[in-house]
Amino acid sequence: MKLTWGPKGPSDGVEAPFKVAIVGVGLISCLGQTKESFWKGLFGPALVGLRTIDDFDASNWLGPKEIRRHDRFNQMGIAASSLAMQDAGDLKITDPGRAGVLVGTGVGGLDSLETQVMVGNTRGFDRVTPFLVPLMMANAGAASISMRFGFQGPCETTVTACAAGTQAIANAARLIATGRCDVMLTGGSECAMTDTAKAGFKNMTAMSNAGISRPFDRDRDGFMMAEGAAILVLEELNRAKARGAHIYATIDGAASNADAYHITAPSPHGVGAAGCMRIAIADAGLTPKDIAHINAHGTSTPMNDLAEGEAMNDVFGSVTPPVTSLKGALGHAFGSAGALEAVGACLTIEHGVIPPTLGTKEIDPAIHVDVVMGEGRPFVAGPILSNSFGFGGHNGSIVISPLES
Repeated sequence: MKLTWGPKGPSDGVEAPFKVAIVGVGLISCLGQTKESFWKGLFGPALVGLRTIDDFDASNWLGPKEIRRHDRFNQMGIAASSLAMQDAGDLKITDPGRAGVLVGTGVGGLDSLETQVMVGNTRGFDRVTPFLVPLMMANAGAASISMRFGFQGPCETTVTACAAGTQAIANAARLIATGRCDVMLTGGSECAMTDTAKAGFKNMTAMSNAGISRPFDRDRDGFMMAEGAAILVLEELNRAKARGAHIYATIDGAASNADAYHITAPSPHGVGAAGCMRIAIADAGLTPKDIAHINAHGTSTPMNDLAEGEAMNDVFGSVTPPVTSLKGALGHAFGSAGALEAVGACLTIEHGVIPPTLGTKEIDPAIHVDVVMGEGRPFVAGPILSNSFGFGGHNGSIVISPLES
């Protein structure tokens, strides 16, 4: 990552003084609540319908009073962060002011807001819980995590729709790369499975009528909503090596930009997405030919998949690196999607296999990218580009690389 950018962008900038390692992962997903079950689920069978997590039990991490005072998105974020911290081993936080939290979400405590609106309308607004504001506010997730672990460094929330998880990770990584922090908890959490939200996505024709997520497929007709959370523990690389940490990968580059085009539709031909990918690759000090795999946004909506395909061709040419969209397995968890997919990228490096794009049978003839389908494919070790693009024209890309020997 670059500390400064010159007039020509990151390729003209000064290298940041520190490298960023991923040393812990934790997740709550429709595929399971361990990295082992999550990884297995990425290989099928493909799920049908909404990706709810019916077996999530917040009491494994929170007491009864805490559960009442934390929205479901916040409960899942706390659970995922606890699992990530456990996975990271003994971090020894000697200076809490150099440990921070940066977590993304799309809508925050929507479930609590909708429930309390119904309480007000049916029982009177004097019966609305006095905890509604902290229940619904989007920053409650990051705040709760910082309080749980006593992290007193930067504590922020990224709210950029479906790009939030990826952009949160990028911003957290830069806080370490520039020397501000030694450790960051980062990722995303989302639980937007309310009746109103489901109706909104259905009525705007973003949801699949078939109940199937099939990214880049000729018959794709929308995404399937999902809930879940994923948190990564980032640590300055030399610090991680010194304590003998298990290092999944490094974050070498990141970028964000805006389409400045439409509130829901991507810019024509994916121009904004292509620019974001180029900046992230340059920020890592790489060229497109160095990228070994693309973890695509791949929502399974007609316009977005086509635009992302065109963007990848713009950046990589007619022959792209192997592409997969984990939303075929996971559905679309909005603000948490990029974080879940970043965990998938870490596990791709660890296992040496690229998961398939579940649900996809026949690629849209208008999309010309090398989509991994059916079975996994051996991963030829190299940098992974992970993309997230959100409503509002928010674009985010990060470069996740195997640890250099």
